[in-house]
Amino acid sequence: MQTSPDRHEYPAHWEADVVLRDGGTARIRPITVDDADRLVSFYEQVSDESKYYRFFAPYPRLSAKDVHRFTHHDFVDRVGLAATVGGEFIATVRYDRIGADGTPASAPADEAEVAFLVQDAHQGRGVASALLEHIGAVARERGIRRFAAEVLPANTKMIKVFTDAGYTQKRSFEDGVVRLEFDLEPTDRSLAVQYAREHRAEARSVQRLLAPGSVAVIGTGRTPGGVGRSVLGNIRDAGYTGRLYAVNKALPEDQKELDGVPAHRSVRDIDGPVDLAVVAVPAEHVPEVVTECGEHGVQGLVVVSAGYAESGLEGRERQRALVRHARTYGMRIIGPNAFGIINTSPRVRLNASLAPEVPRPGRIGLFAQSGAIGIALLSRLHRRGGGVTGVTGVSTFVSSGNRADVSGNDVLQYWYEDPDTDVVLMYLESIGNPRKFTRLARRTAAAKPLVVVQGARHAAAPQGHAVRATRLPHATVSALLRQAGVIRVDTITELVDTGLLLDRQPLPAGPRVAILGNSESLGLLTYDACLAEGLRPHPPQDLTTAASAADFHAALSRALADDRCDAVVVTAIPAVGEGSVGDAALAQALRSASAAAPAKPVLVVHVELGGLAEALSAAASTAPAASDKPQQNAPSAAPAAEELPAAEAPEDAHLIPAYPAAERAVRALGQAVTYAQWRRDAADPGKVPEYDDIREKGAAALIGGLLARGQGLTLGTDETCDLLGHYGVQVHRALPAPTPDAAVEAARTLGYPVALKATAPHLRHRADLGGVRLDLADEDQLRRSYAELTDLFGTPEELRPVVQRMAPRGVDVVVRAVIDPAAGAVLSFGLAGAASQLLGDTAHRLIPVTDREATSLVRSIRTAPLLFGWRGSAPADTRALEELLLRVSRLVDDHPEVVAVTLEPVVVASHGLSVLGASVRLAPPPVRDDLGPRTLPAY
Repeated sequence: MQTSPDRHEYPAHWEADVVLRDGGTARIRPITVDDADRLVSFYEQVSDESKYYRFFAPYPRLSAKDVHRFTHHDFVDRVGLAATVGGEFIATVRYDRIGADGTPASAPADEAEVAFLVQDAHQGRGVASALLEHIGAVARERGIRRFAAEVLPANTKMIKVFTDAGYTQKRSFEDGVVRLEFDLEPTDRSLAVQYAREHRAEARSVQRLLAPGSVAVIGTGRTPGGVGRSVLGNIRDAGYTGRLYAVNKALPEDQKELDGVPAHRSVRDIDGPVDLAVVAVPAEHVPEVVTECGEHGVQGLVVVSAGYAESGLEGRERQRALVRHARTYGMRIIGPNAFGIINTSPRVRLNASLAPEVPRPGRIGLFAQSGAIGIALLSRLHRRGGGVTGVTGVSTFVSSGNRADVSGNDVLQYWYEDPDTDVVLMYLESIGNPRKFTRLARRTAAAKPLVVVQGARHAAAPQGHAVRATRLPHATVSALLRQAGVIRVDTITELVDTGLLLDRQPLPAGPRVAILGNSESLGLLTYDACLAEGLRPHPPQDLTTAASAADFHAALSRALADDRCDAVVVTAIPAVGEGSVGDAALAQALRSASAAAPAKPVLVVHVELGGLAEALSAAASTAPAASDKPQQNAPSAAPAAEELPAAEAPEDAHLIPAYPAAERAVRALGQAVTYAQWRRDAADPGKVPEYDDIREKGAAALIGGLLARGQGLTLGTDETCDLLGHYGVQVHRALPAPTPDAAVEAARTLGYPVALKATAPHLRHRADLGGVRLDLADEDQLRRSYAELTDLFGTPEELRPVVQRMAPRGVDVVVRAVIDPAAGAVLSFGLAGAASQLLGDTAHRLIPVTDREATSLVRSIRTAPLLFGWRGSAPADTRALEELLLRVSRLVDDHPEVVAVTLEPVVVASHGLSVLGASVRLAPPPVRDDLGPRTLPAY
């Protein structure tokens, strides 16, 4: 590394792995003096045309002076970065700080010239765009605010890299050269461009894993059984459409086949490309396999081998080495300790997993971090009878194991634009990047339902998951996910229940539910369940046990035609007798009526009617085509489904989900109603309002001066009031009262009536303990109350009493904002008092909060009726409360140095409100990884 005294220490934090446009990866790092040979080798592989574009003249080779210049940097005024694959350069970028006259300069000059060179074989992969993001971030860190670049007009690719970046720029033409100048401050457009590139790259990287043209299973044992041999058989039996190879270094040299699959001793021996390798060898042999795969050009790995972070510290280090090793060759990893992946598309038919049964093709995308939960989910989606029944199809399935590389975020990027996936179900035990997950979830949920169940809610993340800690409780994280449109459920049963409804039925237009069926008792249970879920059910319609299929058809048709109905729940119990309706006939009647009104969802609650559930779910689109190869180990379709003609269940028909309990059906419907309302609200999310009296620059100057005292501090009373005042938040003054005479003097200053409060930590905000005296109208009452407090709780030094002018009566609330290192800035609201704290009745929103979000925040707590005239009380001024929430949100969003704000209590009266207590904490702003250049998680 560079050691000369005029150079700064090597900036290791600039190293990063990135996903390129084609889904491959590259490593970006600073160029050092040790890279001379790599630079020369890289330059020799660049075409003469690219060299001409870089130097504006024929430049066949680099001189020794050039090599010295391009490898010796001070990492401040002269910086060079390289993109590498397999340890070799594929592209370089450098900047040189310049002054106003264009000559080399040092700080405070804030402009630099930038230049790129990309190897021809790697042009078009988005390498230059990724390098520009990273060199821009480096420049901003070193005080450079603007880049300048000179480009030949014929070099259209490089001009496009600059113009497409989204920065504010200026363009000129002089002496046959295009000169581009652009500011490096991120803009809304540059962030949008960055996110769009991130999406395309990560989606493509997952697509390469899920739809490979060729697969090698490495570690296929010579005898039947074992993980590798099982995966090989599962891929073969699923009818994989690509080329399949078995690899085992212990195979005899003359053995060319294993289980009917071409066999080789090494990946290197395979004649032709290998897109995906499934690694099933012991952990100690994985590094050798990774090297062979990388040198052969394998694009991605599914590592089912165990013995990594889930096994302890030694395994965690082995896992880090695995990821670093694979990324060296541009490969992405699912795993280690993965259950595998499945793609049911007829174009692929890949079952590279340990699941012996392939789920039928469908439109549900399934992600599970746990292999065991993945098995359970596949089984439940596949099962008929004994639960949520019927044929349910899966588009793709990913079980990520330790998710050392490919995570739920990556798969979300893929599913967002996957035309074969309509509903996404995810089982998550940890969220490595909550801020990014929330952003991706909001975008995905606006297009297709995203249902999530979180495991390990009350414990630490599994050992294999290296995730950043969050200080936010689980309930808060769940609330933030719901704000992003995520359908959050508690169990995998609810995950499947909700997914079935969303996959098979349209979204409800509202909460009004019609209930009909042949059991009065089951109808009443359904009615009660609807009320418990916050729905608005109509009185159940009892068709009696003598109801025929025609009766069900007529009743359902009437309910669906009723403009006062948004959804219908049909209850059915088995009937006995000659005239009882058959399962197939009832299913056909319900499907026929539902098809006539396809805009409203229909659910069935059945009791011991497995045949009905199967008949309701039967559709030609879920059954294997006659020309398809039969799937070994896959259960055959139930007779009830096979006996129904295809005309009775056309491919575009809405399948009707059936549930064995009213509570499960209604809970799924409640989730769908809430999600549908979120979709409608998301179409008009509101705006972050501007306030003329906010003094942003004054607040920034105050914060800068306060932080100059130290790295983090809690502000005093006067400083807190001053800072909040810059944002239009006025805090009632509280004067210290260390003696009775001081209390009397404070009351004269403020004016009677006053309140006397103990502010000791154990009594603060605890009116229930008796540490507060209110409505003290004169000096006698004040002195008497002072004596009572000191007699009850101790000396004034222990009590820390203060005097405050009485505020108008109202409802006491608490407003808080905090910056969490993982989730970002969060605004919280609830009523003050022990009861709300005990019940956890607090609502949360991500900052910045819009006006519509502030309105919903106030109304989302369970005790919200107290603000709206409960039991004849005067309604509180919720408009003033919403404005307060928006002002606090603006403060924290404008100044990330404000890491915590608490306003407690805030008394919301009939007209206006009073902030009686406030605290603010400042600290250097945490790093915003979502605003920096694209990177993969560091290992």
